[in-house]
Amino acid sequence: MRAGLTGGIGAGKSEVARCLDGFGAYIVDTDRLAREAVCPGSDALREITRTWPAVVRGDSLDRGALAEIVFHDRAARERLNAIVHPHVRRLAVEQERYAKPGQPIVHVVPLLFETGYDRQCDASILVAAPLERRIERIAGRDRLSEEQVRARIAAQIDPAQARRRATFVIENDADFLTLKARTREVYEELLAINGSHRSGDA
Repeated sequence: MRAGLTGGIGAGKSEVARCLDGFGAYIVDTDRLAREAVCPGSDALREITRTWPAVVRGDSLDRGALAEIVFHDRAARERLNAIVHPHVRRLAVEQERYAKPGQPIVHVVPLLFETGYDRQCDASILVAAPLERRIERIAGRDRLSEEQVRARIAAQIDPAQARRRATFVIENDADFLTLKARTREVYEELLAINGSHRSGDA
């Protein structure tokens, strides 16, 4: 079975992914695949170069410069997603072949709902955290101003809408041990879904 894991920037989805990995899930990190998709010489990078020449230095993508464009321009953001995400999905599906038989597969996808990636999943998991905690975490981690952080948060799906669409919601509003316990509960649910799918295929 394939689950999609998402959460607004700074919500803690990477921590949840590490927990799921420790419990036994097979993790597909689409952020890493997105970097691979725009590597030097790739089709995606060539298309980005044609669309935004100023964000490419030599044969490398200036991710910061591109972020400043797309986080303030919805049309540019949608254009970038249309360029990169088909390549990411192809790479993600290819990576699934390394999972063990019966192992739950979890795709970590920042824009799970925005790009329709959730429609390819059997379940979706949302990591949710208080806004102020997210702002503090991102500002400290990425050395961004509060204005820049809020722009990035605003560019993502409304948290209330994401909650309505998610199969499971993991609240990241306490300490790490609480987050780990809540993640464990969801992992057990994934195992149950996986077992029902396998028995249905038999």
